[in-house]
Amino acid sequence: MQKGIENKYLSLIPLTEDHDEVILFCERIREGLQGKIEIKRIKNYIDWFKEIYLDPHFEIEQEFIFPILGNNNVRVIRAIANHRRLNRLFNETSNLNTVFHKIEEELTTYIGFEERILYQEIRAITTQEAWQEAWKEIEEKHSQLKFSDEEWTDRFWEV
Repeated sequence: MQKGIENKYLSLIPLTEDHDEVILFCERIREGLQGKIEIKRIKNYIDWFKEIYLDPHFEIEQEFIFPILGNNNVRVIRAIANHRRLNRLFNETSNLNTVFHKIEEELTTYIGFEERILYQEIRAITTQEAWQEAWKEIEEKHSQLKFSDEEWTDRFWEV
């Protein structure tokens, strides 16, 4: 039984490591805003990060993680609503200074919800068999997510 519990925790490690990247992203937005970096530069970074990293992460969650609890689960409904709200914020084109603050606040809050509540519930109710099946698909999809922020050359947060 202990091994099954360990596997459940290990299985979500790639996604929780993704969360570390998202928290770093949020810090960079804050640093850019505090440093009064040109809004267009921050927007370019935000758009790039969303396309290259956040969209694939959300896709993995929606396709493989959320179905473990079921799409009618109240926490899954909340998570999907958070994804939609964040996507609307990312697509905003006016009042960008305010929008950027909202993006970093929403993402930080959402990650806390996922790690403290949603992922814990998934770990608590998932059978070892269901977990192993889901894990194979999660691992395969996650391995395709080859993110490196080294590709981004306008490192405004280092100024």
